[in-house]
Amino acid sequence: MFEINNCVHPETIKPGLIMNAKTDLTGNLSFLSLADLIQLIGSNGVTGILRIVGDHSRHPGLIYFENGNPINAETGTLTGIDALNSLFGWITGEFEFTRQPVTIRKDINKSRMQIIMDGIRMLDDGLIEKSGPVSFYEKQTPDSPKAIGGPLIRGPLVDYLYIVDEEEFEDGQEIVIEGKYGSWFWVVLEGVVQIIKETSQGPLSISRLSHGAFIGSIASFLMGGNIRSATAIAIGKVQLGVLDSQRLFVEFSKLAPEMREIFLSLDKRLKQVTENVVACYLKSDSSNKYCWEKTPLIPQGESEKPLFRISGGHAFIVRKTESQEMVFGRLEPGDFIGSLPFIDIGMEPEFASVYVSKDIELSPLNPELLQREFQQLSTTFKNIIQDLATNISAISSVAETYISFVGNSQAIY
Repeated sequence: MFEINNCVHPETIKPGLIMNAKTDLTGNLSFLSLADLIQLIGSNGVTGILRIVGDHSRHPGLIYFENGNPINAETGTLTGIDALNSLFGWITGEFEFTRQPVTIRKDINKSRMQIIMDGIRMLDDGLIEKSGPVSFYEKQTPDSPKAIGGPLIRGPLVDYLYIVDEEEFEDGQEIVIEGKYGSWFWVVLEGVVQIIKETSQGPLSISRLSHGAFIGSIASFLMGGNIRSATAIAIGKVQLGVLDSQRLFVEFSKLAPEMREIFLSLDKRLKQVTENVVACYLKSDSSNKYCWEKTPLIPQGESEKPLFRISGGHAFIVRKTESQEMVFGRLEPGDFIGSLPFIDIGMEPEFASVYVSKDIELSPLNPELLQREFQQLSTTFKNIIQDLATNISAISSVAETYISFVGNSQAIY
């Protein structure tokens, strides 16, 4: 899927970079930052090695990916997460990614977006030495969490088969408005779109969407429109592709009932983690915090990867940080819990626990059947689901960032 390899110009390739004949992706860090690369490789779910060569180091940086997730890294004498964090400082240099089997021991146990958010935050705080300007993540100051512009989210390569029209927006122009009714579903072709939530303390930046990311929700093309949950504003000039909603609806309708429920549950999770960011920013404790008498079903860090559909009762998704627990969502009948075989949302079991009510009723789901059905989807629909997963993971990490400012556990459900 890395067709971008055909766009690399010979003059951008560093002479010292050994180009493998089987290389899938090559380029310059001034064009694609390390954060962008991790997202791109992750969205394609591939296994292989990313090799980076910089002007400032005699040793290359190596990052090992398994199914799109970084599992180890090395540069010089550094290994693991320390090596990967240091590579965020390599703002200049060349890279190549090669799909190949990876047998190295897994030493990194963070989700992709946690890695990106932590790396950029450490870079801004001066904990990582940098070799050039940072553009992926806006500078933040400890006394102003609102200044965080949110992670820049890129999608996979755009599939133009589902685009029926194109629209342009000027700098500062509102694309959608929170609370308004809308049915359009877009993909970003050029430019950057800021996602904003309205709060009692004014607008709050949640994330930024760039090339290949989507604007809208699954509900927008299923129900002929829905209430927008956030505002989207153009940063500079923005070009969007209008997607064929009818074609997407037909494809969704042909899915097995279990898969349809999973996709709607993902949509629901994204809205919940976004509301959690607002709650964390406002330092608002909920009077309806989840109860510790709930039964722990899946502990955080569990190596097993169960997958269930909730048919009765309810469940809470809880992430434990170094000093507190955060509730990221309340799930009801029809929702899923566990690890999906085709995407990584940065939640249970690796990065969150699942607590369930006493009246919980669960039905096991078959990961292999789901995987086969997902692979049969159109490229556009697969990209939409991958984009949903990236947003869930990224925005949940934003909530953790605000928690670091307020210093209190937040639970909004």
